[in-house]
Amino acid sequence: MTQSSTITAPLAEGARWRDPGLAAAERVEALLAALTLEEKVGQLGSRWLGREAQEEPDGELGLEPEAVGDASPGDPSQNVAPMQDTFSTGPSLADAARHGLGHLTRIYGSAPVTPEEGARDLVQQQRVVLERSRLGIPAVVHEECLTGFTALGATVYPSALAWGATFDPDLVQEMADAIGTDMAALGVHHGLSPVLDVVRDYRWGRVEETLGEDPYLVALLGSAYVRGLQGAGVVATLKHFAGYSASRGARNHGPVPMGRRELADVVLPPFEAALRAGAASVMNSYSDVDGVPAAMDRWLLTDLLRGEWGFDGTVVSDYWAVPFLATAHRVAVDAEEAGVLALEAGIDVELPDTAGFGQHLVDRVRRGELDEALVDTAVRRVLAQKVAMGLLDEGWTPEGAVERAAGYDLDSAANRAIARRLAEESVVLLDAGTALPLLGDGRPALRRLAVVGPCADDARTLMGCYSFPNHVLPQYPGLDLGTGVAVPTALEALRAELGDVEVTHALGCEVLGDDRSGFEAAVAAAREADVCVALVGDLAGLFGRGTSGEGCDAPDLRLPGLQGELLEALLATGTPVVVVVVSGRPYALGAYADRAAALVQAFMPGEEGGAAVAGVLSGRVVPSGRLPVQVPRDPGGQPGTYLQPVLGVADVGASNLDPTPLFPFGHGRSYTTFALEDARLSSAEVPTDGAFSASVRVRNTGARRGTEVVQLYLHDRVGSVTRPVRQLAGFARVDLEPGESAEVVFGLHADLTSFTGVDLRRRVEPGDVEVQIGTSAGDLPHRLPVRLTGSVRLVGHDRQLASTVEQHRTEGDGHRQG
Repeated sequence: MTQSSTITAPLAEGARWRDPGLAAAERVEALLAALTLEEKVGQLGSRWLGREAQEEPDGELGLEPEAVGDASPGDPSQNVAPMQDTFSTGPSLADAARHGLGHLTRIYGSAPVTPEEGARDLVQQQRVVLERSRLGIPAVVHEECLTGFTALGATVYPSALAWGATFDPDLVQEMADAIGTDMAALGVHHGLSPVLDVVRDYRWGRVEETLGEDPYLVALLGSAYVRGLQGAGVVATLKHFAGYSASRGARNHGPVPMGRRELADVVLPPFEAALRAGAASVMNSYSDVDGVPAAMDRWLLTDLLRGEWGFDGTVVSDYWAVPFLATAHRVAVDAEEAGVLALEAGIDVELPDTAGFGQHLVDRVRRGELDEALVDTAVRRVLAQKVAMGLLDEGWTPEGAVERAAGYDLDSAANRAIARRLAEESVVLLDAGTALPLLGDGRPALRRLAVVGPCADDARTLMGCYSFPNHVLPQYPGLDLGTGVAVPTALEALRAELGDVEVTHALGCEVLGDDRSGFEAAVAAAREADVCVALVGDLAGLFGRGTSGEGCDAPDLRLPGLQGELLEALLATGTPVVVVVVSGRPYALGAYADRAAALVQAFMPGEEGGAAVAGVLSGRVVPSGRLPVQVPRDPGGQPGTYLQPVLGVADVGASNLDPTPLFPFGHGRSYTTFALEDARLSSAEVPTDGAFSASVRVRNTGARRGTEVVQLYLHDRVGSVTRPVRQLAGFARVDLEPGESAEVVFGLHADLTSFTGVDLRRRVEPGDVEVQIGTSAGDLPHRLPVRLTGSVRLVGHDRQLASTVEQHRTEGDGHRQG
């Protein structure tokens, strides 16, 4: 078959499962009945070829394994260390697909290929799957999409932690829709995002991939991402289910010392909410919780996820999580036994290659060692998803991807506009100090600005670990592709932003390393300037090839390398120093807070991040970002997150360590001012199955249009188990002109006070609760008591998970307009 031939799934006589007019369940059962046991097992596997795949004379695709980056080639199922950036040596695709195949792995996201080249590879690989298997069932194509479609030339959006800083679900949904639209156009069916892990320790390398440390914020933004991606026709995958972010010592893949109560109250709620939003896939966590690896946890993947929550989509394994049961967790003797454990637990598809879900499962079924019903159950879910994607329809062909890829712009002007809005909304003004904004506001004219630091003129520092420029391109240094997409640096953006201001630049030092030779030039530049902007922080990478990202955990929360020393040298010059932290985690800034002229935090703001930072510094952009994590005062970073009981956050004389953060969760300043007034509750008493509302009037008391993020927290005065001092239960972005005001009304159900009791059942308890309203977890001037009356009420998955929010513009006397 030539490359230009139309590829259509063959229609077997009597193949009722190809008829889109039949009910989906009927089609699935018809196909399941037509499959041999070998073909059923084939649907549970996957194959990752990467760019080394070449078309052979007979149309077969093979793979010559090659070392990638610093990793060595080999079968990752035989190694303890994860090797997500190495293609495994395995059978050719033709051999892998001879009984059918569940997934094709990262056709666009494994090497620098254009959309046209990637689409041709996709068609080639689907050709093998269709032609080498008896019934011609296509494979699902999946890709990463943590900061956008992980493909050459695709828009690099801000990191997920930056999405968290926006407190803007609508904008996150708009971004996800744009990502899904691009992926679907190129024939991708399944995206591996969003990450719903709740941050528990800032030292963990993957903090940048999370949406923050509060489960309510993570739930709302993660659900918005799901609606956007799936609305564009791409399956969203919730990960990492569950507990991954709470590893002991913040060590990647480390054991999680967590009980069921903390799991239920902190880790699981975002997954519940995102499943309500329609998420069709879940990916397991690598870690074990209390000694039970998630990949073999039947309680988690079947009893809870399927039984209590009613999830009917697919559970896919994280990459090589199945063989890791043998090589890392040591709960199986080999990959084959690991596959049995994972299948019995509830994993449906093994990614990115087939190791544990291979044809050995057939032998085990026939020997009576494995129930074929378990295979059938997983296959039904895989086939149901393929039906929903249209892959099993008569006449389906993948060739449309080639047609659409011709000239397709993965970094369109519309995409960049969304990326810029996200970046601008995500920059957090921690403290305007004496120096910001740089222009206007009655300040003396700025003549010379020194811009120093390792994040000033390196575009890679603006992007997350799973962005294509940081995730894949470092493995191909000889291609000289740069970032593969236009990414103006902060230095370039400041020069464009500030017009006639003379902008000088000195590196100072690298993100990591011990070379101080650049200090002298940086100090000289600062001394000769009116103001110095120091951009410090992270460079994302994989497994030690960066300071943030997967496998790049931190021993403490000091700025990496010599950057702390560089700041000390700059502060000693006497020139006002604006410290801008561009990072994937919060770093301890207590040592500089009293001496810096201003403090700004940007969480890897993406390809438009340089312009967003420059806009905030100049004053063109009125900052509205809020912290989705705390900024610690000291490098120890205690206590990790704000969600702590009294003994974790209050100085009660029990320890010499002060747990107070430098800046609390939800904190962020503006270039205008706001007042929160007239807070009230609709009722002071509510039954444990009832609802009430809380309202507050927000007024812009400054001279510029701006956005306040109103936050509502609940404080349980007395509980039957220890409870966090406060927990977010509602928020609203309120955009106001100078002098304008709006009433914000939160609708609250008693379910939002629920928690897991001593008996491990979720409950709403009668008693006194305080509604706290303000602008951060540390600034809550309005505290309103409400009493829950009646008896203890047990609640489940069908409880209310979120508050409702309404905004009403008000006239100057406070009366609602209209």
